[in-house]
This record gives sequence, C-alpha cells and structure tokens, in this order.
Amino acid sequence: MLDAMSMDQLRTFIAAADEGSFSAAGRKLRRAQSVVSQTLANLEQQIGFPLFERTGRYPQLTEAGKALLADARAAADSMDGFKARARTLAEGLEPELSVAVDVMYPIAALTEAVRAFHAAFPITPLRLYVEALGAVIQPVLDGRSRIGIIGSLPDVPGNCGSEYLLSVPAITVAAPSHPLASIGGAIPRATAAGYVQLVLTDRSNLTAGRDFGVVSPLVWRLADLGAKHAFLRAGLGWGIMPQHMVAEDIARGALATIELEAHTSAGSAFFMHAIYRKDMPPGPAGRWFVSQLKRG
Repeated sequence: MLDAMSMDQLRTFIAAADEGSFSAAGRKLRRAQSVVSQTLANLEQQIGFPLFERTGRYPQLTEAGKALLADARAAADSMDGFKARARTLAEGLEPELSVAVDVMYPIAALTEAVRAFHAAFPITPLRLYVEALGAVIQPVLDGRSRIGIIGSLPDVPGNCGSEYLLSVPAITVAAPSHPLASIGGAIPRATAAGYVQLVLTDRSNLTAGRDFGVVSPLVWRLADLGAKHAFLRAGLGWGIMPQHMVAEDIARGALATIELEAHTSAGSAFFMHAIYRKDMPPGPAGRWFVSQLKRG
C-alpha cells in the first residue's frame, strides 16, 4: 500500500497542516474541500493510521501526523529540487543573469567578480540591482532576479536555498565633532539612545514594522547607503556601517569609531549569503558567479 503513495498526497498533507483546515488547504491548492478530505483519507488508509484528529471544529495533527510532517516536507523539497535541477539542465546556459546584491557587499570584491564573469561569459548579459534589506530578496521571490546576495536582512525565505559567501565586518561610527565621539570606553545604550541614529531602510514590504540594529528611539531612516555615509560625516547622527566603506574616513579623521555597550541587535558583521528560489536555482553562469563571490 505504501508504494502507491503519491507526491500529491504529501503536498496535500503539508497544505492541510500549514493552513489549519481542509477548506483552507483546498483554497491554497485550488481544489474542492471534498477532494482534499478524500486525498487525506486515502493517504491515511495507505499508511494505516490517522494523521489528523477530526473531532473538533478544525482538524488537529495527531502525534503520528506531527512526526511525519517533517519527513513529508523533506520529501517534497527533494522532489522540488529534482525538478528544478532537471529544468536547469534542460535550459542550458542562461540567456541573461540577473542578480540583486546587498549594498553591504564589498564593491571591490563585486567588481572583481563581475570582471571575471565578463571574461568567462562574454556574450551573457549581466543585470545587477544594488539594494538593501528586503529589497534584495523581493526580486528573487518575484522571479525578476535569479540570485540574491543578502546580508543586511538575515532572514532566508522558506522557499529559497542559501549558500554562505563571506562576512563583512561592521563598525559603529560618528563624526569627530559628535558628542558620542568624545566619550571614552563602552557607551551605555541609554546614552546612545539620546542621539539620532542613522538607519538604513528599504522600499520593500518585507521589513515593514521591523528594525535591525536599532538602539535609539531617535531614528532617521535612509534608503541610500551613500546618503547615510554623507550624513554621518556631516555629524547628523551616529550609525553602523560596513568597515570597508569607512576605513579611509577613519584613517584621515573624517569619522571616529565609537564603542557601544554590548547589544544583541547591533552585530559586529554582516554575513553575506547567496539565495535563490528552490524552484529556480542558478544555471551554469549563475553557479559560476556565486563561486566567484565566495572568493570575496
């Protein structure tokens, strides 16, 4: 009986567990509730025990159902990966490679990777979007970019694969004239909260209502890292920057490093990852480009 189990049954099982009801699963799968119920009943008959307790208003996973849910997800993901890999092999070399890159990624390393890509794939057009936070992920989810290079937003969507590339050191800075720059040692959060913090934001909905590395309630949000950099040098606030962008400013005294009291939301590095939709993995050119980015 188990040999007759289908991937469709597993996907229906996952949808019912995720959506909390057979009717909601039907809407997600664009099927009638009766079809969902019958599919699950057939699956339960094949495995020999119930996956859902149906006595209440909404079906609840049984203990056995909970135990099998992770395996069902793994099987579905494996099949998705198989189909995506087969599709990529059938497509061959991409006619164009579109990549969304986090603004925190070192521009020198990106430039070198692009230079090498141009030499290796001279007739493959490259389309680059330099964004921040959720605006890097959104074009990947929408299918407009095959690859996203994330770092300022650490979340990886569940339908995306992820590969670690490198870490970008982060540093907290302010203009030498800023009051925080004259304080020696670790600055208490309460003290830093009394001054404007310059924070990077984005134009996507993925970060709505969320903050990353925010310590002060006095926040200016900027969608452009270059503007944040200029505002920091002008003494308009303090903020966290990728070290490679401010190293020269610090060396010539245009910016000063400040040490904040340890805080979990203010990390010491941006961890860069390449992400892609599991159903749209990179082709040969994309795989090659990711390998170059790993070299930093």
